[in-house]
Amino acid sequence: MRTLKPFDYFEPSTVGEATKLLAKKSKVQILSGGVDLIPRMRNGKIKANTLINIQKITGLSAFSLEGNKGLKFGATASLHALELSKDVRTLYPILYESIHQIASIQVKSMGTAVGNLCVGTPASDVATAVMALGGELTITGPGKKRKEPIEKFYKNYLKTSLKKGEMVTGVFLPYPAPGSGTGFLNLVRTKGDSAKVSVAVSISLNKGVCQEAKIALGAVAPTVFRATKAEATLQGQELNADRISMAADAASRETRTITDVRSTSEYRKEMTGVLVRRAIEQALERVKA
Repeated sequence: MRTLKPFDYFEPSTVGEATKLLAKKSKVQILSGGVDLIPRMRNGKIKANTLINIQKITGLSAFSLEGNKGLKFGATASLHALELSKDVRTLYPILYESIHQIASIQVKSMGTAVGNLCVGTPASDVATAVMALGGELTITGPGKKRKEPIEKFYKNYLKTSLKKGEMVTGVFLPYPAPGSGTGFLNLVRTKGDSAKVSVAVSISLNKGVCQEAKIALGAVAPTVFRATKAEATLQGQELNADRISMAADAASRETRTITDVRSTSEYRKEMTGVLVRRAIEQALERVKA
């Protein structure tokens, strides 16, 4: 195993201190759980001269349900804490499922949901679920703060919209709409492996007609993304078997798959359609429940 190269280390006590350091330093990385960061620093994929540990910043580990508005969680809220939350499991089951299927309890205890989102990998099951749930990020920089829908956050493979000096300080998930249901499925070689394909779906119905549909796809393009053409086939329609098949076919066509050690491009594309159909059916079952 390679050893870490020397780096400067800071433990700010406020978000303001952290963002000033982020703006001032070069080759700087935020350290929270370090589940992804440290291994990538060891193998040379990330070259950092400075690490900023945000674990001591008060309030960033909190998460709470704000009445009927939605769920908020901070940058250091662990995956395991969210997994154990009854509110998450009841109201946002696909977020729970995306975390629960992570095999390692150590990873879930040390790793943070925001850290998982900020890696920018297209194989993030958590990002896929958060995107289907309409997640919005709070991004804070020196003296400023902005909100951004997660579907605009990912720009390319391992690339996000974060500018110099900025960090994600929180995530907001809107309260589920009446008549809504969600579904999440992924395809892996072995338990604990990164996904070949991830699919998360959120739909809302009124008298059997689809009012809104969100279909998020992971591991089938350079980034996690919304399959908007597939969503459009469902909007304003009764979701019968033919309509669901149309959406599944449309989602498959929207992918930009590759062949790698986990799967072939052709298999990923085909299985995207299969999982989208199953996830929509799962979401419909949950609307009825």
